[in-house]
Amino acid sequence: MAGRGPSFDTWLDEIKGETGSSGIGMYLMHNGVVRGTARGGAPVTGMDLTYDEDRLAEALEAARSAPGIIAARAWINEGHLDVGDDIMRVLVAGDIRENVFAALQQLVGSLKTRCVHEKEIG
Repeated sequence: MAGRGPSFDTWLDEIKGETGSSGIGMYLMHNGVVRGTARGGAPVTGMDLTYDEDRLAEALEAARSAPGIIAARAWINEGHLDVGDDIMRVLVAGDIRENVFAALQQLVGSLKTRCVHEKEIG
């Protein structure tokens, strides 16, 4: 395991204590982990992962600017990861379900396509 990220409970406590948290009606969390098989079905024993910090900051800013979104957090694990290790943790908080689901999907998609570089090891 490359690293241990912040807990969702810590993030929830932080966000609930911030100004504007009374407008939050939903929190959504994503915890991506290394699977034992690639999308095509080939076996995977681990992954080497790096990420671009500037693109992470840009993706978080975009998420925080989305309609109805009050807070967004993301942590990305970097280094050699084994099957079952966390790849990323993402949390989005906002007003209503439609806005929060859309923002979480956009943020995770942006992180996976623009921010992280994964090399699966078979």
